[in-house]
Amino acid sequence: MKINEYLDKFEKFTKDPTLNAMKYIMERFGNPHKNMKFIHVAGTNGKGSVCEMLNNVLINAGYKVGKFVSPHLIRFNDGICINNIEISDEDIEEILNPMSKIIDEYNEKNEIKVKWFEVITCVAFIYFAKKNCDISVIETGMGGTWDCTNIIEPEVSIITKIGYDHMDLLGNTIEKIAGYKAGIIKENSNTVFFNQEDVIDIIKRVCKEKNNQLHLIKEEDISNYKYDNEFQVFDCKEYKKIKINLKGKAQIENASECLECINILKDRGYKISDNAIRSGLSTVIHRARLEVLSKNPLVIFDGGHNESAIMNLRESIDQYYSNYEEKVYIISILKTKDYQTIIEKLCKNNDAIFILTNGIDKEKYVCNQDLYNVAKKYINEDKLYMKELEKAIELIKEKYLNSLNLIVGSFYVYKKVRELID
Repeated sequence: MKINEYLDKFEKFTKDPTLNAMKYIMERFGNPHKNMKFIHVAGTNGKGSVCEMLNNVLINAGYKVGKFVSPHLIRFNDGICINNIEISDEDIEEILNPMSKIIDEYNEKNEIKVKWFEVITCVAFIYFAKKNCDISVIETGMGGTWDCTNIIEPEVSIITKIGYDHMDLLGNTIEKIAGYKAGIIKENSNTVFFNQEDVIDIIKRVCKEKNNQLHLIKEEDISNYKYDNEFQVFDCKEYKKIKINLKGKAQIENASECLECINILKDRGYKISDNAIRSGLSTVIHRARLEVLSKNPLVIFDGGHNESAIMNLRESIDQYYSNYEEKVYIISILKTKDYQTIIEKLCKNNDAIFILTNGIDKEKYVCNQDLYNVAKKYINEDKLYMKELEKAIELIKEKYLNSLNLIVGSFYVYKKVRELID
Protein backbone atom coordinates (compact mmCIF):
# COMPACT_ATOMS: atom_id res chain seq x y z
CA MET A 1 0.00 0.00 0.00
CA LYS A 2 1.23 3.51 -0.83
CA ILE A 3 0.35 5.19 2.45
CA ASN A 4 0.34 8.85 1.39
CA GLU A 5 -1.46 8.08 -1.83
CA TYR A 6 -4.17 6.24 0.10
CA LEU A 7 -4.56 8.93 2.77
CA ASP A 8 -4.69 11.73 0.20
CA LYS A 9 -8.03 10.32 -1.02
CA PHE A 10 -9.77 11.46 2.14
CA GLU A 11 -11.19 14.87 2.89
CA LYS A 12 -9.80 16.24 6.15
CA PHE A 13 -12.90 17.49 7.95
CA THR A 14 -16.66 17.82 7.68
CA LYS A 15 -18.96 20.63 8.77
CA ASP A 16 -21.40 18.01 10.07
CA PRO A 17 -19.19 15.89 12.35
CA THR A 18 -20.32 12.83 14.26
CA LEU A 19 -18.48 10.05 16.09
CA ASN A 20 -20.27 7.36 14.07
CA ALA A 21 -17.36 6.48 11.79
CA MET A 22 -14.92 6.32 14.70
CA LYS A 23 -17.20 4.02 16.68
CA TYR A 24 -17.82 1.81 13.62
CA ILE A 25 -14.14 1.35 12.76
CA MET A 26 -12.96 0.86 16.33
CA GLU A 27 -15.75 -1.62 17.06
CA ARG A 28 -14.61 -3.73 14.10
CA PHE A 29 -11.15 -3.81 15.70
CA GLY A 30 -12.56 -4.89 19.05
CA ASN A 31 -12.70 -1.44 20.69
CA PRO A 32 -9.11 -1.56 22.00
CA HIS A 33 -9.37 2.04 23.25
CA LYS A 34 -11.83 0.94 25.94
CA ASN A 35 -9.03 -0.91 27.75
CA MET A 36 -6.43 1.84 27.45
CA LYS A 37 -5.29 4.73 29.66
CA PHE A 38 -5.37 8.24 28.21
CA ILE A 39 -4.75 11.89 28.93
CA HIS A 40 -6.92 14.01 26.64
CA VAL A 41 -5.87 17.58 25.78
CA ALA A 42 -8.03 20.22 24.09
CA GLY A 43 -7.85 24.00 23.78
CA THR A 44 -7.13 26.72 21.26
CA ASN A 45 -3.52 27.46 22.20
CA GLY A 46 -0.98 25.47 24.18
CA LYS A 47 -2.33 21.95 23.79
CA GLY A 48 0.65 20.79 21.73
CA SER A 49 3.06 22.11 24.36
CA VAL A 50 1.11 20.43 27.16
CA CYS A 51 1.20 17.12 25.26
CA GLU A 52 4.95 17.36 24.74
CA MET A 53 5.59 18.21 28.39
CA LEU A 54 3.45 15.38 29.76
CA ASN A 55 4.88 12.94 27.25
CA ASN A 56 8.42 13.82 28.32
CA VAL A 57 7.69 13.63 32.05
CA LEU A 58 5.98 10.24 31.75
CA ILE A 59 8.80 8.83 29.64
CA ASN A 60 11.27 10.04 32.27
CA ALA A 61 9.13 8.29 34.88
CA GLY A 62 9.70 4.99 33.07
CA TYR A 63 6.36 4.57 31.29
CA LYS A 64 5.72 3.44 27.73
CA VAL A 65 3.91 6.49 26.38
CA GLY A 66 1.89 6.87 23.20
CA LYS A 67 1.63 10.39 21.79
CA PHE A 68 -0.82 11.54 19.13
CA VAL A 69 -0.51 15.16 17.99
CA SER A 70 -1.40 17.12 14.88
CA PRO A 71 -0.61 18.46 12.41
CA HIS A 72 2.39 16.34 11.52
CA LEU A 73 5.36 18.48 10.56
CA ILE A 74 7.61 16.51 8.22
CA ARG A 75 5.68 13.35 7.40
CA PHE A 76 2.50 11.65 8.54
CA ASN A 77 4.38 9.30 10.89
CA ASP A 78 5.74 12.01 13.18
CA GLY A 79 2.32 12.67 14.74
CA ILE A 80 2.09 9.11 16.11
CA CYS A 81 4.93 8.12 18.45
CA ILE A 82 5.75 5.78 21.30
CA ASN A 83 8.44 7.13 23.59
CA ASN A 84 9.23 9.66 20.86
CA ILE A 85 9.86 6.98 18.21
CA GLU A 86 7.66 7.48 15.14
CA ILE A 87 5.34 4.77 13.92
CA SER A 88 6.95 2.86 11.05
CA ASP A 89 5.49 2.54 7.55
CA GLU A 90 5.25 -1.20 8.16
CA ASP A 91 3.12 -0.69 11.28
CA ILE A 92 0.89 1.78 9.45
CA GLU A 93 0.34 -0.65 6.57
CA GLU A 94 -0.38 -3.50 8.96
CA ILE A 95 -3.25 -1.45 10.40
CA LEU A 96 -4.44 0.27 7.22
CA ASN A 97 -4.73 -2.88 5.10
CA PRO A 98 -7.62 -4.38 7.09
CA MET A 99 -8.96 -0.93 8.00
CA SER A 100 -9.36 0.07 4.35
CA LYS A 101 -11.94 -2.68 3.85
CA ILE A 102 -13.86 -1.54 6.94
CA ILE A 103 -13.78 2.05 5.68
CA ASP A 104 -15.16 0.94 2.32
CA GLU A 105 -18.00 -0.88 4.12
CA TYR A 106 -18.84 2.22 6.13
CA ASN A 107 -18.71 4.56 3.13
CA GLU A 108 -21.10 2.35 1.17
CA LYS A 109 -23.69 2.66 3.93
CA ASN A 110 -23.31 6.32 4.92
CA GLU A 111 -23.71 9.66 3.18
CA ILE A 112 -20.98 11.36 5.23
CA LYS A 113 -17.81 9.50 4.34
CA VAL A 114 -14.85 8.68 6.59
CA LYS A 115 -12.48 11.62 6.88
CA TRP A 116 -8.67 11.78 6.92
CA PHE A 117 -8.46 12.73 10.58
CA GLU A 118 -10.69 9.83 11.55
CA VAL A 119 -8.41 7.40 9.71
CA ILE A 120 -5.21 8.61 11.37
CA THR A 121 -6.85 8.74 14.82
CA CYS A 122 -7.95 5.11 14.46
CA VAL A 123 -4.44 4.17 13.35
CA ALA A 124 -3.00 5.85 16.45
CA PHE A 125 -5.39 4.19 18.91
CA ILE A 126 -4.97 0.72 17.38
CA TYR A 127 -1.18 1.12 17.25
CA PHE A 128 -0.91 2.19 20.90
CA ALA A 129 -3.07 -0.77 21.92
CA LYS A 130 -1.04 -3.27 19.88
CA LYS A 131 2.18 -2.00 21.43
CA ASN A 132 0.74 -2.13 24.97
CA CYS A 133 1.36 1.47 25.92
CA ASP A 134 1.02 2.21 29.62
CA ILE A 135 -0.68 5.52 28.88
CA SER A 136 -1.25 7.69 25.80
CA VAL A 137 -1.31 11.48 25.51
CA ILE A 138 -3.92 12.52 22.93
CA GLU A 139 -4.26 15.98 21.40
CA THR A 140 -7.60 16.86 19.87
CA GLY A 141 -7.76 18.06 16.28
CA MET A 142 -10.11 21.02 16.70
CA GLY A 143 -10.93 19.87 20.14
CA GLY A 144 -14.19 18.96 21.71
CA THR A 145 -17.59 17.39 21.49
CA TRP A 146 -17.44 15.96 17.97
CA ASP A 147 -13.67 15.74 17.65
CA CYS A 148 -12.88 12.22 16.50
CA THR A 149 -10.54 11.65 19.44
CA ASN A 150 -13.53 12.07 21.75
CA ILE A 151 -14.44 8.39 21.93
CA ILE A 152 -11.95 7.86 24.76
CA GLU A 153 -12.49 7.87 28.53
CA PRO A 154 -9.37 9.59 29.86
CA GLU A 155 -7.75 9.51 33.26
CA VAL A 156 -7.55 13.29 33.00
CA SER A 157 -8.93 15.89 30.58
CA ILE A 158 -6.91 19.09 30.16
CA ILE A 159 -8.30 22.21 28.54
CA THR A 160 -5.70 24.82 27.64
CA LYS A 161 -6.31 28.48 26.80
CA ILE A 162 -9.46 29.05 24.75
CA GLY A 163 -9.57 31.69 22.02
CA TYR A 164 -10.93 32.38 18.56
CA ASP A 165 -10.01 29.79 15.93
CA HIS A 166 -11.90 27.42 13.58
CA MET A 167 -14.92 29.67 14.08
CA ASP A 168 -16.56 28.31 10.93
CA LEU A 169 -16.86 24.94 12.69
CA LEU A 170 -16.83 25.71 16.42
CA GLY A 171 -18.91 28.89 16.66
CA ASN A 172 -18.29 32.62 16.46
CA THR A 173 -18.41 33.45 20.17
CA ILE A 174 -15.96 32.54 22.90
CA GLU A 175 -18.83 30.91 24.82
CA LYS A 176 -19.73 28.59 21.92
CA ILE A 177 -16.08 27.65 21.38
CA ALA A 178 -15.62 26.96 25.10
CA GLY A 179 -18.75 24.80 25.13
CA TYR A 180 -17.32 22.75 22.29
CA LYS A 181 -13.91 22.36 23.96
CA ALA A 182 -15.67 21.32 27.17
CA GLY A 183 -17.04 18.34 25.27
CA ILE A 184 -13.97 16.34 26.33
CA ILE A 185 -15.05 16.56 29.98
CA LYS A 186 -16.23 13.06 30.93
CA GLU A 187 -18.44 11.55 33.60
CA ASN A 188 -16.85 10.86 37.01
CA SER A 189 -13.37 11.91 35.92
CA ASN A 190 -10.96 14.85 36.35
CA THR A 191 -10.41 18.06 34.42
CA VAL A 192 -7.50 20.50 34.64
CA PHE A 193 -8.01 24.13 33.61
CA PHE A 194 -6.07 27.35 34.09
CA ASN A 195 -8.60 29.97 35.17
CA GLN A 196 -9.91 32.06 32.28
CA GLU A 197 -12.57 34.51 33.43
CA ASP A 198 -14.55 34.73 30.20
CA VAL A 199 -15.22 30.98 30.03
CA ILE A 200 -14.73 29.59 33.55
CA ASP A 201 -18.47 29.46 34.27
CA ILE A 202 -18.97 27.17 31.26
CA ILE A 203 -16.18 24.82 32.37
CA LYS A 204 -17.55 24.72 35.92
CA ARG A 205 -21.10 24.04 34.71
CA VAL A 206 -20.07 21.11 32.49
CA CYS A 207 -17.90 19.61 35.23
CA LYS A 208 -20.83 19.81 37.66
CA GLU A 209 -23.19 18.20 35.13
CA LYS A 210 -20.71 15.35 34.57
CA ASN A 211 -19.78 14.87 38.24
CA ASN A 212 -16.27 15.67 37.08
CA GLN A 213 -13.74 17.08 39.53
CA LEU A 214 -12.36 20.40 38.30
CA HIS A 215 -8.74 21.10 39.22
CA LEU A 216 -8.48 24.85 38.73
CA ILE A 217 -5.19 26.72 38.61
CA LYS A 218 -5.20 30.45 39.23
CA GLU A 219 -2.67 33.16 38.46
CA GLU A 220 -1.95 33.59 42.16
CA ASP A 221 -0.79 29.95 42.27
CA ILE A 222 2.23 31.01 40.17
CA SER A 223 5.05 32.90 41.92
CA ASN A 224 8.79 33.65 41.93
CA TYR A 225 8.97 33.78 38.15
CA LYS A 226 12.28 34.50 36.45
CA TYR A 227 13.94 33.60 33.19
CA ASP A 228 17.11 33.66 31.15
CA ASN A 229 17.88 32.56 27.60
CA GLU A 230 17.97 28.90 28.66
CA PHE A 231 15.18 28.39 31.22
CA GLN A 232 12.07 29.85 32.76
CA VAL A 233 11.80 29.18 36.51
CA PHE A 234 8.70 29.43 38.68
CA ASP A 235 6.85 28.07 41.70
CA CYS A 236 3.38 26.52 41.37
CA LYS A 237 1.56 25.55 44.53
CA GLU A 238 3.74 22.93 46.27
CA TYR A 239 6.24 22.76 43.39
CA LYS A 240 9.23 25.06 43.85
CA LYS A 241 11.85 26.25 41.36
CA ILE A 242 10.43 24.34 38.41
CA LYS A 243 12.51 24.85 35.27
CA ILE A 244 11.12 24.68 31.76
CA ASN A 245 13.18 25.14 28.63
CA LEU A 246 10.28 26.15 26.34
CA LYS A 247 10.22 29.91 25.80
CA GLY A 248 7.42 32.36 26.46
CA LYS A 249 5.29 33.15 29.51
CA ALA A 250 2.37 31.22 28.05
CA GLN A 251 4.40 28.07 28.71
CA ILE A 252 4.20 28.74 32.45
CA GLU A 253 0.43 28.21 32.31
CA ASN A 254 0.92 25.09 30.19
CA ALA A 255 3.52 23.68 32.59
CA SER A 256 1.30 24.39 35.60
CA GLU A 257 -1.50 22.37 33.97
CA CYS A 258 0.97 19.53 33.49
CA LEU A 259 1.96 19.65 37.15
CA GLU A 260 -1.70 19.51 38.20
CA CYS A 261 -2.28 16.56 35.86
CA ILE A 262 0.75 14.77 37.30
CA ASN A 263 -0.67 15.17 40.81
CA ILE A 264 -3.92 13.54 39.68
CA LEU A 265 -2.01 10.65 38.08
CA LYS A 266 0.03 10.17 41.25
CA ASP A 267 -3.20 10.01 43.27
CA ARG A 268 -4.38 7.31 40.85
CA GLY A 269 -1.31 5.17 41.50
CA TYR A 270 1.20 6.32 38.88
CA LYS A 271 4.79 6.45 40.11
CA ILE A 272 6.23 9.77 38.99
CA SER A 273 9.27 10.99 40.88
CA ASP A 274 10.26 14.60 41.45
CA ASN A 275 13.34 13.96 39.34
CA ALA A 276 11.21 12.69 36.43
CA ILE A 277 9.07 15.83 36.62
CA ARG A 278 12.01 18.23 36.71
CA SER A 279 14.01 16.40 34.07
CA GLY A 280 10.97 16.04 31.80
CA LEU A 281 10.01 19.70 31.91
CA SER A 282 13.55 21.03 31.52
CA THR A 283 14.42 18.93 28.44
CA VAL A 284 11.17 18.87 26.45
CA ILE A 285 11.32 19.56 22.71
CA HIS A 286 8.43 21.19 20.87
CA ARG A 287 9.18 21.70 17.24
CA ALA A 288 7.69 24.64 15.33
CA ARG A 289 7.07 26.71 18.45
CA LEU A 290 9.68 29.46 18.72
CA GLU A 291 12.07 26.92 17.21
CA VAL A 292 15.47 28.19 16.13
CA LEU A 293 16.10 26.75 12.66
CA SER A 294 19.29 28.69 12.00
CA LYS A 295 21.61 30.73 14.18
CA ASN A 296 23.47 32.56 11.42
CA PRO A 297 21.35 34.19 10.20
CA LEU A 298 18.95 33.82 13.12
CA VAL A 299 15.76 32.19 11.79
CA ILE A 300 12.93 31.27 14.16
CA PHE A 301 9.82 29.30 13.19
CA ASP A 302 6.52 29.65 15.02
CA GLY A 303 3.32 28.09 13.73
CA GLY A 304 1.01 30.51 15.57
CA HIS A 305 -2.10 31.00 13.43
CA ASN A 306 -4.68 32.81 15.56
CA GLU A 307 -4.91 36.00 17.58
CA SER A 308 -3.88 34.50 20.94
CA ALA A 309 -0.90 32.67 19.44
CA ILE A 310 0.30 35.84 17.69
CA MET A 311 0.02 37.85 20.90
CA ASN A 312 2.05 35.17 22.71
CA LEU A 313 4.62 35.29 19.92
CA ARG A 314 4.99 39.05 20.11
CA GLU A 315 5.33 38.92 23.89
CA SER A 316 8.05 36.28 23.57
CA ILE A 317 9.91 38.32 20.96
CA ASP A 318 9.87 41.33 23.28
CA GLN A 319 11.01 39.10 26.12
CA TYR A 320 13.91 37.34 24.41
CA TYR A 321 14.90 39.26 21.28
CA SER A 322 14.44 42.95 22.07
CA ASN A 323 18.15 43.52 21.36
CA TYR A 324 17.60 43.00 17.62
CA GLU A 325 17.15 46.35 15.91
CA GLU A 326 15.66 44.82 12.78
CA LYS A 327 13.00 42.14 12.67
CA VAL A 328 11.76 40.40 9.55
CA TYR A 329 8.50 38.44 9.34
CA ILE A 330 7.86 35.88 6.61
CA ILE A 331 4.12 35.24 6.68
CA SER A 332 1.96 32.42 5.26
CA ILE A 333 -1.69 32.06 6.33
CA LEU A 334 -4.31 29.45 5.44
CA LYS A 335 -7.59 30.69 3.96
CA THR A 336 -9.45 29.09 6.88
CA LYS A 337 -7.77 31.48 9.35
CA ASP A 338 -8.67 35.04 10.34
CA TYR A 339 -5.80 36.49 8.33
CA GLN A 340 -6.89 40.10 8.76
CA THR A 341 -6.62 39.91 12.56
CA ILE A 342 -3.32 38.00 12.37
CA ILE A 343 -1.82 40.66 10.07
CA GLU A 344 -3.15 43.47 12.24
CA LYS A 345 -1.59 41.98 15.40
CA LEU A 346 1.73 41.28 13.70
CA CYS A 347 1.85 44.79 12.29
CA LYS A 348 1.78 46.27 15.78
CA ASN A 349 5.53 45.82 15.40
CA ASN A 350 5.52 48.55 12.78
CA ASP A 351 9.29 48.91 12.62
CA ALA A 352 9.64 45.41 11.16
CA ILE A 353 9.96 44.18 7.58
CA PHE A 354 7.10 41.98 6.32
CA ILE A 355 7.52 39.44 3.52
CA LEU A 356 4.09 38.18 2.48
CA THR A 357 3.91 34.79 0.75
CA ASN A 358 1.42 32.48 -0.96
CA GLY A 359 2.35 29.65 1.42
CA ILE A 360 2.85 26.25 -0.21
CA ASP A 361 -0.50 25.88 -1.96
CA LYS A 362 -2.27 28.74 -3.71
CA GLU A 363 -5.60 26.93 -3.38
CA LYS A 364 -5.32 26.72 0.41
CA TYR A 365 -3.35 29.84 1.38
CA VAL A 366 -4.35 33.49 1.32
CA CYS A 367 -2.57 35.06 -1.66
CA ASN A 368 0.20 37.50 -0.87
CA GLN A 369 -1.67 40.34 -2.61
CA ASP A 370 -4.56 40.00 -0.15
CA LEU A 371 -2.13 39.91 2.77
CA TYR A 372 -0.41 43.00 1.32
CA ASN A 373 -3.71 44.87 1.03
CA VAL A 374 -4.35 44.37 4.74
CA ALA A 375 -0.77 45.05 5.87
CA LYS A 376 -0.50 48.37 4.03
CA LYS A 377 -3.20 49.76 6.32
CA TYR A 378 -0.72 49.51 9.18
CA ILE A 379 2.77 49.49 7.63
CA ASN A 380 4.57 51.78 5.20
CA GLU A 381 4.70 50.07 1.83
CA ASP A 382 8.50 50.39 1.65
CA LYS A 383 8.60 47.75 4.42
CA LEU A 384 6.36 45.28 2.59
CA TYR A 385 7.42 42.60 0.11
CA MET A 386 5.40 40.03 -1.81
CA LYS A 387 7.40 36.85 -2.50
CA GLU A 388 7.03 33.15 -3.00
CA LEU A 389 8.18 31.24 0.10
CA GLU A 390 11.39 30.04 -1.50
CA LYS A 391 12.29 33.56 -2.66
CA ALA A 392 11.53 34.89 0.82
CA ILE A 393 14.09 32.52 2.34
CA GLU A 394 16.61 33.56 -0.31
CA LEU A 395 15.99 37.21 0.56
CA ILE A 396 16.95 36.52 4.18
CA LYS A 397 20.30 35.15 3.06
CA GLU A 398 20.91 38.06 0.70
CA LYS A 399 19.74 41.01 2.77
CA TYR A 400 18.92 40.17 6.39
CA LEU A 401 21.85 38.19 7.76
CA ASN A 402 22.02 40.33 10.91
CA SER A 403 18.28 40.53 11.53
CA LEU A 404 15.86 38.49 13.61
CA ASN A 405 13.97 36.50 10.99
CA LEU A 406 10.62 34.99 11.98
CA ILE A 407 8.62 32.55 9.85
CA VAL A 408 5.04 32.57 11.13
CA GLY A 409 1.38 31.89 10.43
CA SER A 410 1.11 28.17 9.60
CA PHE A 411 2.47 24.82 10.75
CA TYR A 412 1.96 23.35 7.29
CA VAL A 413 4.87 25.24 5.71
CA TYR A 414 7.31 23.77 8.26
CA LYS A 415 8.49 20.91 6.06
CA LYS A 416 9.20 23.19 3.11
CA VAL A 417 10.93 25.77 5.27
CA ARG A 418 13.15 23.13 6.86
CA GLU A 419 14.15 21.88 3.41
CA LEU A 420 14.99 25.42 2.26
CA ILE A 421 16.90 26.28 5.47
CA ASP A 422 18.82 22.99 5.49
